[in-house]
Amino acid sequence: DVQLQASGGGLVQPGGSLRLSCAASGFRFSSYAMSWLRQAPGKGLETVADIMNDGRTAYVDSVKGRFTISRDNAKNTLYLQMNSLHPEDTALYFCTAAFAFWGQGTLVTVSS
Repeated sequence: DVQLQASGGGLVQPGGSLRLSCAASGFRFSSYAMSWLRQAPGKGLETVADIMNDGRTAYVDSVKGRFTISRDNAKNTLYLQMNSLHPEDTALYFCTAAFAFWGQGTLVTVSS
């Protein structure tokens, strides 16, 4: 069975950091472009960052310079390092493999 298990969310103060992880199984992880998306309260789904199977990355403007997406193909794991967090980064964060497979969300709350 295909599984994407996201973890690492939590409550953090503004300016703090979190690292999200997404453990994948049941498909050839290294062959897929991977993405992190988020859904803030009362808003739609937004793509935060993408990483291609060749390692190229892309970010939404609002997180450039603060977030870093990476992958470890040996561990079948996707990461999102989030630094300098803002209250507006509060959202449910999802990982997806080429928008074909989805994990459950992990909640990030940025608040003092």
